Amino acid sequence: MALPGLGRALVSAGKLDQVTAESLFRKAQTNRGSFIAELTGSGTVSAADLAHVVSGAFGAPLLDLEAIDTKRLPKNALDPKFCVEHRVLVLAKKGNRLSIATADPGDQQVAEKIKFSTQCSVDWIIAEYDKLTKLIEVQTTSVAKAMDTIIGDDFEFNEDAADAAPAEPEEKASDVEDAPVVKFLQKMLIDAFSMRASDLHFEPYEHTYRVRFRIDGELREIASPPVAIKEKLASRIKVISRMDISEKRIPQDGRMKLKIGGDKVIDFRVSTLPTLFGEKIVIRILDPSSAKLGIDALGYEPQEKEKLLKAINRPYGMVLVTGPTGSGKTVSLYTCLNILNQPGVNISTAEDPSEINLPGVNQVNVNDKAGLTFAAALKSFLRQDPDVIMVGEIRDLETADIAIKAAQTGHLVLSTLHTNDAPTTLTRMLNMGIAPFNIASSVILITAQRLARRLCPQCKAPADLPRKALLDAGYTIDDLDGSWIPYKPVGCSACNNGYKGRVGIYQVMPITEDMQRIILKGGSALEIAAQAASEGVRTLRQSGLHKVKLGVTSLEEVLGCTND
Repeated sequence: MALPGLGRALVSAGKLDQVTAESLFRKAQTNRGSFIAELTGSGTVSAADLAHVVSGAFGAPLLDLEAIDTKRLPKNALDPKFCVEHRVLVLAKKGNRLSIATADPGDQQVAEKIKFSTQCSVDWIIAEYDKLTKLIEVQTTSVAKAMDTIIGDDFEFNEDAADAAPAEPEEKASDVEDAPVVKFLQKMLIDAFSMRASDLHFEPYEHTYRVRFRIDGELREIASPPVAIKEKLASRIKVISRMDISEKRIPQDGRMKLKIGGDKVIDFRVSTLPTLFGEKIVIRILDPSSAKLGIDALGYEPQEKEKLLKAINRPYGMVLVTGPTGSGKTVSLYTCLNILNQPGVNISTAEDPSEINLPGVNQVNVNDKAGLTFAAALKSFLRQDPDVIMVGEIRDLETADIAIKAAQTGHLVLSTLHTNDAPTTLTRMLNMGIAPFNIASSVILITAQRLARRLCPQCKAPADLPRKALLDAGYTIDDLDGSWIPYKPVGCSACNNGYKGRVGIYQVMPITEDMQRIILKGGSALEIAAQAASEGVRTLRQSGLHKVKLGVTSLEEVLGCTND
């Protein structure tokens, strides 16, 4: 009988004779069990002796699992059921390499399965079988429960979808129930959530298919499944998002909900786009808890926070949040709404679509096809006795006019615009055709924002930057007084290339009487910016440089997301 590599190693080391080894191996096969379990369970070889022999025979490092910090172990790197079945545990992930604890590195089939499912190379770390088994059971129990909660009916559909998906043809129904596809999608969703991703991209090409996550603002390739999976995966996503799976020629939008654990519910916004080789699908993760973190968690400096709170506590007027897509405008608006959301306040919002569910707030999804535009929703709000109105985005003159009239007639209006900074927002409104006196009499504060990656507190290191580079970035000679040092990213197991999470960079500009005069005269953005500077309003670059002084982010990151 041909012994496995582990058995031959034990015989060569003198820990086991050939006859006993063959007998135990035969018994393991008969019972359809593990050879290692048979060895240690029978008391023939101790788990510690076995680990030392295996480490020497296979040239792999030996690790005492009692010495590791289990909280830092990567989450969901492998299917929990696979880990239990093959007695393996992921200890670390660096780039495309996985360090995996095992008691039997001789099983090449396990290594090949891991490589196929994760697209990563495997570095074996030897561990004692009994300790490994206990740790795997502890680590996989909670993850397995989370996986079980999202199979089949545990996806909650968005019942308020404007266009319900038609019943799928019978031949399509079998496609979307394909078990590997379902499990792959479940794994991607849980991985994305555990890795704090904001978006998942499913991208088909002619000969390849890739999945990327946007983590801390950067896209990272996570998996390369077979190209053949693209149609079934697209159908599965479209079914649970209430889209028409028979329509592949035009873009579609949908939503789905996901339960993780007992009470954690995550919303996903789904968008499909027909491309040359199939439908590209982007799933945005909408975590309702992000709006409840509080204003301090967003990164406002005390002075900026005071200005914003003063503005949103005014009885009427307009507060505008500006910035490009993905700069955190929605979270900022909802943080303000959460502060204003009191039993005595009537709040109504019009969005396209509503991204975060906030109990106590009357949220309306805009539906242009049905005639429910931003302007139509705003007109209805004014007949609903509102105190606070939030408009997802001011896109046209009609919406802007109604919003301004609401702000002038005793309502607090919050909204967003896509502009580069606070001063250019006012000229953008002028270009839309809004009269200068309407802008001056309604807008009370504008905040522009960007998101910069936050340096990992565990591994960031002092950066030796030339004095000239700091001066060129925007620091003054007085700033370089030696009382602070800039930091740079390094990278460790707890972060993403030296960064972990993101922090807001803000330009908070209250509209003062002097600014109102400039607006009424039809002044330019440059004049408004000069007046703001004289009143102590930081530009986005200056706000970012302050974050560098505090050691929150790096100079490279600030230079990359702000202009001079």
